[in-house]
Amino acid sequence: MTNHDDEGDLRAAAGGKIIAVHLNYPSRAAQRGRTPEHPSYFLKPWSSVARSGDTIERPVGAELLAFEGEIAIIIGTAARRVTVEDAWQHVSGVTAANDFGLYDLRTADKGSNLRSKGGDGYTPLGPTVIPADRIDPGGLRVRTWVNGELVQEDTSGTLLFPFAQLIADLSQLTTLEPGDVILTGTPAGSSVVVPGDVVEVEVDAPTAPGAPTSGRLGTTVVEGTVPFGDVGSKPAVDDRQRVEAWGDAELAGVPFDKLRDQNALRDQNALGAQEATSRVVEPLDPAVAEQLAAVSTATLSAKLRARGYTEVFVEGVHASRPGTRMVGVARTLRFVAHRPDLFAERGNGFNAQKRLFDTVESGEVIVIEARGERGTGTVGDVLALRAQQCGAAGVVTDGGIRDAEQVAGFALPTFSQGPHPSVLGRRHVPWEIDVAVTCGGATVLPGDVIVGDGDGVIAIPRALAAEVAAEAVTQEAEDAWIAQQVLKGAAVDGLFPLNAEWRARYESEQGR
Repeated sequence: MTNHDDEGDLRAAAGGKIIAVHLNYPSRAAQRGRTPEHPSYFLKPWSSVARSGDTIERPVGAELLAFEGEIAIIIGTAARRVTVEDAWQHVSGVTAANDFGLYDLRTADKGSNLRSKGGDGYTPLGPTVIPADRIDPGGLRVRTWVNGELVQEDTSGTLLFPFAQLIADLSQLTTLEPGDVILTGTPAGSSVVVPGDVVEVEVDAPTAPGAPTSGRLGTTVVEGTVPFGDVGSKPAVDDRQRVEAWGDAELAGVPFDKLRDQNALRDQNALGAQEATSRVVEPLDPAVAEQLAAVSTATLSAKLRARGYTEVFVEGVHASRPGTRMVGVARTLRFVAHRPDLFAERGNGFNAQKRLFDTVESGEVIVIEARGERGTGTVGDVLALRAQQCGAAGVVTDGGIRDAEQVAGFALPTFSQGPHPSVLGRRHVPWEIDVAVTCGGATVLPGDVIVGDGDGVIAIPRALAAEVAAEAVTQEAEDAWIAQQVLKGAAVDGLFPLNAEWRARYESEQGR
């Protein structure tokens, strides 16, 4: 296991902390349905390191051993509080890595990943090191093969968090020492392997002089022979873990509707907000939903105004796609104005925004209070796609939308103040979900009925929805009859609205 220029054994070049990044490739983030604002990490023990040609054991009773081909960077000189500009100077080289993980142990271990990713042989490295001074850190390629078939390919030029940012970030609190290894994330394509499979990972720099390469890092999967004892958690999986491990519901053999129901139950439990068998808001009566889908927000607004409700229109928002209609019940998300300490507390990880987009259900509309701040995005393509996959009825924000063209192409109805490319942390902190919010000047409670069309979006108090819908249907039938009379040449005076004479004629024709 020597480097590309036969300058020594990899174990001499590396041998300290192993720090792994959770999500770093856009393709993998899209697969997971979430894009992190900042990098996050976990540790792997050095005892998990293996050489090219070694075997990896899938334990007795385990089902979901998954590979993750990655670029590993090796620290050459100590780094403490280094800048992004100086970070690469502390790297001695790069090599191939395979961040194996056992999804069967994630139930009790997710977060630390110690047992699920720290087993003996679960971090193959090598076979050779490419010297850092021979390459452009943005010009590396990682590829993975399973039984000779290419299953992963991506480049460091696409990373969410470039190598230098990772080093600078980590070195703020932790001294990176010579020999430390940073596993920099895996692209889409990670999946499950079984005993007998051979996994190979290669890192190269195809555009650098001489096209240096790590060579292929090969690992053969073997079946374990010693069962787990009764001293800790044993292998256990559910359909969600199967899909995450395989990377695809179809490959995992899990129907999407079944997976979505399981995800919702899991997330409700994690939030501790309610019993896992209940919904956050009750679904809308299908008959009422059908009526609301057939009438305009203009008519609904008039019926609410007659009852004294004048501040129910979400001001300033319009549909991403012309012709959009939307009906559903509200799930709410509130942003507060950006503040660094608050964003550090609530902006990262599985924050309020991600929790809502991960738990929204069929027939629900996500309503976002962004304080009318359109100078940043409040939802982008990945989260919008996640909402669509969960069956959401739509998204309304009085802020901006990122990736606007892609979002407009989705089937999911979206209403906003318009496009903006900036990320969430520029102006907002995701604060809380399923509370009263003020979106575009309208107060919206969880469970309120949300209707959108070409005129915009209106929020109907839940208790009034059925009677307002019925009245609106009646009104629009009357308006349609009035329009027919106008087409026949009638003047609007006395006809619109109907005076006693015209109303008698109308009711007569309706058989009343």
